[in-house]
Amino acid sequence: MIRAIIIDDERLARNELKKLLLDFPEIEVIAEAANAAEGVEKIDSLNPDLIFLDIQMPGKTGFDMLAELERAPNVIFTTAYDEYALKAFEVNALDYLLKPVEPKRLADALQKLQIEEDKEPLSDHAISVNRSILNEHDQVFVKDGERCWFVKLSDIRLFESVGNYAKVYFGPNKPLILKSLNALEERLDEKVFFRANRKHIVNLRLIEKIEPYFNGGLLLEMKGGEKIEVSRRQTVKFKEMMSL
Repeated sequence: MIRAIIIDDERLARNELKKLLLDFPEIEVIAEAANAAEGVEKIDSLNPDLIFLDIQMPGKTGFDMLAELERAPNVIFTTAYDEYALKAFEVNALDYLLKPVEPKRLADALQKLQIEEDKEPLSDHAISVNRSILNEHDQVFVKDGERCWFVKLSDIRLFESVGNYAKVYFGPNKPLILKSLNALEERLDEKVFFRANRKHIVNLRLIEKIEPYFNGGLLLEMKGGEKIEVSRRQTVKFKEMMSL
């Protein structure tokens, strides 16, 4: 069973979508919300597998709401404004439905969800959601100015400290998020993410090459080509972890 929340400020739109979802017994609508604040509250307390999210709502937009979440569930956008389509796909949402929602388009969107869930079983997802440590399969929502992305933690190769911000390296992108490296380190799985020095946390699975460096340290080359020095103190820990 896929547990879903509908977040939309129009009651009629929520009712219409619930009616359409009756044809999909695998989807259980566990809650509704009429704005971003309610949406965050319901997502945090109920840990849904999927949200149907309106973009234009009074107060905060759907994008603003996603930026407040610790981890992002699967998202299907539902909106009357097609100029947001490009932006929605840029964030790698599952799908984007224009209102009034057509049953055929809804079926297509839910088919994509099924493909995603087949890749990663729901039970695993449900186990990981209740832990405060973020699992490498968790998706996070990154917003930098007007651009936004959904990113799997396993695709992030590096976090770099920039004052009170952290630069997040994935693919060709390097957006800034308002989080300190220490705060990130507390939430990340230490078996996957390693604090190489004061300024960098690296994804151990995305290291391309390891070389000895001066003063007994190490130099890591990441899959994106970045070269990161492991401090002498952290080199001891790194070698123990990697059994070098």
